[in-house]
Amino acid sequence: MKFPRRFVTCLCLSLWMYGNNPLKAQDSAQTPLPAIWSLQDCLNYAMQNNIQLNSLRLSRMSSEQDLLLSKAARLPDLSGSASQTLTGRKTLTASGNMPYEGALSGNYSVNSNVTLYQGGYLNYDIKQKGLLTQVADLNIAQQINDMTIQITQAYLNILLARENIVYVRDLVTTSTAQVQQAQQRYDVGSIALKDLASLQSQLAADRYNLVTAENQHRLSKLTLKQLLQLPSPYDFDIFSPDTLVSSHLVVPLQEAQDTALANRPEIKSAQLGVNISSLDLAKARAGFLPTLSAGGALGSSSLKDPGNNFFKQLDNNFYQQIGLTLSVPIFTRRLNKTNVEKSKLEVDQSQLTLKNTRTNLSQTVEQAYINVQNAQGQYDAAVEQLRYATESYRIATEQLKVGVANMVDFLQQKNLYIQAFQSYIQAKYNAALTIRIYDFYRGVPVKL
Repeated sequence: MKFPRRFVTCLCLSLWMYGNNPLKAQDSAQTPLPAIWSLQDCLNYAMQNNIQLNSLRLSRMSSEQDLLLSKAARLPDLSGSASQTLTGRKTLTASGNMPYEGALSGNYSVNSNVTLYQGGYLNYDIKQKGLLTQVADLNIAQQINDMTIQITQAYLNILLARENIVYVRDLVTTSTAQVQQAQQRYDVGSIALKDLASLQSQLAADRYNLVTAENQHRLSKLTLKQLLQLPSPYDFDIFSPDTLVSSHLVVPLQEAQDTALANRPEIKSAQLGVNISSLDLAKARAGFLPTLSAGGALGSSSLKDPGNNFFKQLDNNFYQQIGLTLSVPIFTRRLNKTNVEKSKLEVDQSQLTLKNTRTNLSQTVEQAYINVQNAQGQYDAAVEQLRYATESYRIATEQLKVGVANMVDFLQQKNLYIQAFQSYIQAKYNAALTIRIYDFYRGVPVKL
């Protein structure tokens, strides 16, 4: 079977475009998902598969096409036309007859036009489309930054929930042993029933807390799965780092703000927005200037005539045209003036947007700085509180073992220990998160 050449050419072109498309479907070569994810695995997966991010990449590709189209506007165009006309009519002959005759005629031409001068509009448009492509790149970078913070927070929440499960599970084990010991002592009559019931009630509360901690762990994993946009049936786990830095020297606020204002993509995007609106103003002002264009044409015509050869007619009727056209706007019913005034307003609006973006970023960095200060202060206090609460709980536990503990005092010390430990792990992961967010605004990559 022999395929037409045009079909084969289109098929090869389609396959080439599919093979070079960075967003092509991955069904044919889907990389297996890992069972255990590190934070970097999560970030890498999101960079490749996040729907919003890939949508921004497509928008960036569209901006590139707009730029190519804008550059091509400076080139001459070329069009061809051919028409074949059959005309029927009656013609009076010398003998007075009017027979019906048909005449076949044709017209063939090639035309080209190029803009020589348009008040600088074409150059302004090319520069503007180039800046819009850069803005598309910055939008991608900003989306990556937002995803990085969200994924890091979700990842640390899972670690927090996991550590809380381990801690509560240990409490359940300890409470179970205490109840068993109390049951033996009650059986021999060395403690009252109310003391045994108090320990049994504490065991039930610890089991309830364990169920709550396990539910929180599942919800935290669900949050990360939704951020990564993973399939619903897929189950996974994450790596736990050997150590988690929760305290280090904090860079001064002014230094962090200066770095963020100089490097963050939202600031650069807003700055380009001012330039883009300025080019819009220049394009609007070009509407007051004349437009000079050049054009040319080649053509011929033929008329079916038994007495004349077709190609001879084409040669005899062949013509060439070349010319210049100058278009000067005289009265445009305020169109150009309105475009200029609206463009000036857009320039002012873009400058306000830049100012607002800088203000918001400065405030965000300052809030991150305050969060770090608060979190580290809470972490230091939580460490000290846990140390004393642990020692008090240890002493109360030893007293319970030898039967000299007051049950009310013991349960009070245990509850204080539980509160201290929960405050500690909350402060630990909150400090770790706020430090990484603050450093991230300074351009430091997120690592655990």
